Amino acid sequence: MKWLPVLLALFVFSALAADISGNWKATAEGPNGAMERTFTFRQDGNKLTGETTSSFTGKSIITDGKVEGDSVTFTITAKLGDQEVKLNYKGKIAASEIKFTSEMADGGMTPIEWLAKKQ
Repeated sequence: MKWLPVLLALFVFSALAADISGNWKATAEGPNGAMERTFTFRQDGNKLTGETTSSFTGKSIITDGKVEGDSVTFTITAKLGDQEVKLNYKGKIAASEIKFTSEMADGGMTPIEWLAKKQ
């Protein structure tokens, strides 16, 4: 019973430590060279919402977002030309950086590795 307050405190601390709310700037090497994307995350508990913008696909809304410990996952629907494609993101949070991998929901492209930094 003496451990219950300690475990509860550790749980609360870890939940607070993973809050990624705010603005982030990500870079990646794509098939056609360097890419940039900005993210505006809003986190409420483990639920993640927000939006992301890039010069290549414009603005997209973040859906199905989740933060669990140091892991983050979400989906965006991006416009590529006249097509809409779902991109799944998964990442690991480390202080003021997140290392993401993004890939098409249908597996139609090579995954892209992103490094995001808090602004």
